[in-house]
Amino acid sequence: MKPLDLDPVVALDASELSRAIHARQVSCREVMQAYLAHIERFNPQVNALVSLRPARQLLEEADARDRELDRGQSCGWMHGMPQAIKDLAATAGLRTTLGSPLFAEQVPQQDAISVERVRRSGAIILGKSNVPEFGLGSQTYNTLFGTTTNAYDPSRVAGGSSGGAAVALAMRLLPVADGSDMMGSLRNPAAFNNVFGLRPSQGRVPHGPAPEVFVQQLATEGPMGRSVVDLARLLAVQAGYDARAPLSINEGAQDFAADLQQDFNDVRIGWLGDYNGYLPMDDGVLSLCESALSEFESLGCKVETCQPDYPLERLWQCWLTHRHFLVHGNLAAAYADPRRRALLKPEAQWEVEGGLQLSAAALYEAALARSDWYRAMAGLFERYDFLLLPSAQVFPFDAQQPWPQVVGGRTMDTYHRWMEVVIGPTLAGLPSISVPVGFNDQDLPMGLQIIGPAQADREVLRLAYAHEQLTRWVERCPPPSLLAR
Repeated sequence: MKPLDLDPVVALDASELSRAIHARQVSCREVMQAYLAHIERFNPQVNALVSLRPARQLLEEADARDRELDRGQSCGWMHGMPQAIKDLAATAGLRTTLGSPLFAEQVPQQDAISVERVRRSGAIILGKSNVPEFGLGSQTYNTLFGTTTNAYDPSRVAGGSSGGAAVALAMRLLPVADGSDMMGSLRNPAAFNNVFGLRPSQGRVPHGPAPEVFVQQLATEGPMGRSVVDLARLLAVQAGYDARAPLSINEGAQDFAADLQQDFNDVRIGWLGDYNGYLPMDDGVLSLCESALSEFESLGCKVETCQPDYPLERLWQCWLTHRHFLVHGNLAAAYADPRRRALLKPEAQWEVEGGLQLSAAALYEAALARSDWYRAMAGLFERYDFLLLPSAQVFPFDAQQPWPQVVGGRTMDTYHRWMEVVIGPTLAGLPSISVPVGFNDQDLPMGLQIIGPAQADREVLRLAYAHEQLTRWVERCPPPSLLAR
């Protein structure tokens, strides 16, 4: 492989960068200068980062971080590290647009909980990462900032809704990246850009602060990294109970990057595949993921095919109901105003209209369906320690397409049906990490979900780490544009 054409500071992974900063091998100012130059060079190619702050302000903040180190003070693991926040999460004093012209000039007064924690750990917020409008769909484009393109092929999509985050991470515009996940928004773009993305257990990373503290139980913030260790360290910053999020997990501070080594002899893994043909997939997706099964076997795992005892069309209807309900709750006021409605993309309007038709009986049935699905997954975990499932049903597609109309020869009946593979862990509230598993014959990446039982985030990270040590896809296959000419 050709060497990387990178500044040595940018070439460091996040854990290495943190150690170098704290050892005073490199100053926070030098780190910021290196990243700003790298962003100036490469961000125009992919359009991953938006609402960038002035360099002068960022360098002043880096100098302040250096002075703290001079006094023997460190804020934490992310001290002096550049970070960009997904443009769905509130950032105090920095524009948070949600990818919508309705919020083009919105400047929150308060940080989201996960942003508070990143700042408290010493990160310097340099801007935002691009998203689809309101995070709807796994194609990162909007009318404010345009399209974010794939790190491996600029003619292809980045995935989403954490598409800007995944591409920025793959292109080394950031050391680590935050994101959020409702319908695979941490997992799908990770797969499309050859990085790691973890949807944590529901409640692991507090959502909010928001008025609907008991309503939003599908979306969660979470970490992305170029290594499992980096991802785990960011999770440790993000995770932990917050009284403003009453459903958040109260287990105290945890170092998720500690003790990742584990012996996996005789660990039982269930392979879900395409749910016995239920899910359509593009040519090559399933075979590439199946080829990774032998890698888990070489770790000592016992892998066998399995299926949940559950009608999967019922799961999809359950998903539609929950999603209509939540999107309607967020956007009904905008939809009710004809002038504002005209600024909503068609998919957002469709979601609201679906919510307008919901009955109390439909919501209750969806809650029962979700509960039954959790029990079906729990039944599988009585036999298996982990489950495996592809992270996507398609490879990165043409960036000019809003969404794939046909997958595996089947017409998609909604704008997000092609992402159905990711809804299972979401609805069950389970930890699920997308790990890289290689490339197709067009050199487009794919990932595989490792799914664990409820709140088994650490165990999922350990299996992902073991697989990473075996395969090292991120290290072996960086984006072509970062290679020396």
